[in-house]
Amino acid sequence: MTELWRLGARDLAAKIAAREVSSAQVVEAHLDRIALVNSKVNAVVRVLSDDARAAARKADEAVASGLPLGPLHGVPFTVKENIDVGGLPTTLGVPSLAQAIAPLDAPVVQRMRDAGGVLIARTNLPDMALRSDTASTLYGHTSNPWNSARTAGGSSGGEAVALATGMTPIGLGNDIGGSLRNPANACGIASIKPSAGRVPDAGFIPSEDRLLAVQLFNAQGPMARRVADVRLGLEILIGAHPRDPWSIDAPLLGRPLGGRIRVAVASSPLGDEVDTPIVDAVQRAAAALSDAGYDVVEATPPRYAEAEEVWARILMGDFAPGLDDLIPLMGPEGAAFLGGLYRSIQPVTSVAEMSQLFVQRDSIARAWSAFMVDHPLVLTPTWTRLPFKVGFDTASDESVRATRTLIRPQMPANLLGLPSACVPAGFDSESGLPIGVLITGRRFREDICLDAAEAIEARLPLVTPIDPKF
Repeated sequence: MTELWRLGARDLAAKIAAREVSSAQVVEAHLDRIALVNSKVNAVVRVLSDDARAAARKADEAVASGLPLGPLHGVPFTVKENIDVGGLPTTLGVPSLAQAIAPLDAPVVQRMRDAGGVLIARTNLPDMALRSDTASTLYGHTSNPWNSARTAGGSSGGEAVALATGMTPIGLGNDIGGSLRNPANACGIASIKPSAGRVPDAGFIPSEDRLLAVQLFNAQGPMARRVADVRLGLEILIGAHPRDPWSIDAPLLGRPLGGRIRVAVASSPLGDEVDTPIVDAVQRAAAALSDAGYDVVEATPPRYAEAEEVWARILMGDFAPGLDDLIPLMGPEGAAFLGGLYRSIQPVTSVAEMSQLFVQRDSIARAWSAFMVDHPLVLTPTWTRLPFKVGFDTASDESVRATRTLIRPQMPANLLGLPSACVPAGFDSESGLPIGVLITGRRFREDICLDAAEAIEARLPLVTPIDPKF
């Protein structure tokens, strides 16, 4: 029989419901896997063994009693440690929040539990979730299991590594500037940044009241090894919640578009130099979509680079008044990255200037909306370069700017509130690293993003989970 930790969330839920295996067996298999591999990669920072075993016993009792079962019944899941879990600290990876106990589960955690999921562990993130590498002052560095010399991405890097190595079948992360997709790209797993408002975003730590940029750009979302499990997670998470007044109810399945769906392929959407293996991966993904019946054309959405610049200026303009309080909470590397990022961006000097940025955002959104009438999907690189060597992103202001440049393809989706899925589409033999591509779609059309991602996955499969290759 296939080892249980190798199976995905849907398969595990089906086996538990059919009484082929028990939730207790599944949980123990994942606890054993954590014990075996986590010391090599440092992805899991808090193991909830006793609580998980108790929840698994209750799950098995429900199966035995013939009670209705949720879609994730008895299946383990993990949660990034900037998402509230009631009774546990939401540390954001920094010592000053090590004892910041959340009073309630975040809505996304509660929905996973309501679906029958068994919370098994918390996962690592960089300080304050504000870096493209996962290095925490509180917990240390998370290693990429494919190549320990290269970044695992961030800020949901602990989740991605735990998934890639079989320590969890499904998990929760978030994304204000690529943080669900950066590590999916680097670690060979799948994820989706949902549309703004699709999944409720609420927490108590560091504050229940969110900055404007967080309200606009941040998204909670699922991560898994396979697109089908990402879809399962999204089905569970979506819908309005009173703790997030901007969250909405909208069906996941949209109206049929009719005919062949056109995909705009942009191997270098910002005009930047793109590593050859990444260009090759995008072209392989395009060929896979063509084979699946999509109408694939070379085209770039309008004002792509401008969208990234507006995202960056709004984000850092909103963060700027609080940087003097925020940076001292972070370790030297996290502070160096955030400070360098701030210095790389033209500052916002007045209320009028910030207002004008929102006018610009609206104009870009209209241009993209018009483009997406004929191009409902956009295929691009996730990063323009292969995952960087550990330490590169904080070595100097120049390296911070270079890091910002390589992650730029992701940012229009955050600025405009669009869904954007990452799926593996290749492998670089020289570095030993997987390569993910982005499928970005019309707002609230996660369904067609995931359909396209599954078409790529079916034709360009990547075998995971893996043992760390060191």
